[in-house]
Amino acid sequence: MTLLLKNRGAVLILMFNLFLVFTGIGLVIPIMPKFMESLDITGGVVGLLVAAFSLTQLLASPLAGRLSDSFGRKKMIVFGMLLFAFSEGLFGYAGSTTVLFIARMLGGISAAMIMPAVMAYAADVTTTEERAAGMGYVNAAITTGFIIGPGIGGYIAEFGIRMPFYFAAAAGVLAACINLFILPESRPASVAAAASMDAAKPRASLLTQLRYAYREPYFLSLIIVFVMSFGLANFETVFGLFVDHKFGFEPKDIAFIITFGSIAGAVVQLTAFSWILKRFGESRVISVCLLFAGLFILLTLFVHKFWLIFAVTFIVFLAIDILRPAIGTQMSMVAEDQQGYVAGLNSAFTSLGNIIGPIVAGFLFDVDINFPYGLAFAVLFLCFLLSLRASGRSRQGAGAAAPQQ
Repeated sequence: MTLLLKNRGAVLILMFNLFLVFTGIGLVIPIMPKFMESLDITGGVVGLLVAAFSLTQLLASPLAGRLSDSFGRKKMIVFGMLLFAFSEGLFGYAGSTTVLFIARMLGGISAAMIMPAVMAYAADVTTTEERAAGMGYVNAAITTGFIIGPGIGGYIAEFGIRMPFYFAAAAGVLAACINLFILPESRPASVAAAASMDAAKPRASLLTQLRYAYREPYFLSLIIVFVMSFGLANFETVFGLFVDHKFGFEPKDIAFIITFGSIAGAVVQLTAFSWILKRFGESRVISVCLLFAGLFILLTLFVHKFWLIFAVTFIVFLAIDILRPAIGTQMSMVAEDQQGYVAGLNSAFTSLGNIIGPIVAGFLFDVDINFPYGLAFAVLFLCFLLSLRASGRSRQGAGAAAPQQ
């Protein structure tokens, strides 16, 4: 693999950043029940805490993306990691619901600062040929963090229910120091200065940007990002409840299915993702992944044996783990000198899906246990049809432009 022979160290630091952030997010999974009990808070409050994180990430992402264009990726990453560390420490220290909400909201802002800057940095230090592999590596770090976060949280909790949060805070400070002293800035000063002048111009509000995003050439990619995050949040939110109510699965069965699927996705992102995109192209890969994710989510309603449920869920996670970096790669190709801004919109649409998905899934699950997955199939299949239409237009445009060259 020819990826980043010159910038391998920088990409490894980027991977460490995202790995740390998403490991910190995953730490909460095994200890939250006892943490809830210790603070006497309800499951509804926990749901609102999740929504608060995603909401502040949504609101802050576009601005954070523009700031990474004008002030530099490195500064945003360092500040974001420090804010992440503070939010984790504050959450562990919290003794009231109000402080918990403040900590989660700060955590969402830190994620908004880190994610667009890291994605834009990866685009800065990779060539067009290396872009797919770079995005695969970065997204593999996200997946891996989600995989091992709960395990690390459960082990550290043996030393105290609040220790996982303090551990994440200490790791955040360490990462910020590594970025400050080792990570080079990816954007030349002249480019950053020009972007800073552009950023000084009046900008539309977040709602206006979202409203008029349809005018952008990457709008369909943003829609797919939203649908993907909505579908994945929808799928994961009720998966445990679904297999528990319908099949009587034990927690260890659920953990095995999710963990194995996530590991497989990370392996593909690290090894075969670049080859897949080069062999088939971003548009075709996105369409196929949307189709497979939707169909296999639908199949979940019709299988009953453990090994069949495992196989179907495995394909769903694999399709989504390929889909996520494929969309990021496609968007980076059309972003040109606005990598941070586009990455910020990407993060905003992801957060929007993460806010709405669990709410809709929970409501539909209360109505009928099968409704959430039926809706997930419907929206993913519709998006698949839209992706085919967009791909056809792209080929027609390329064909029309060719004779003029």
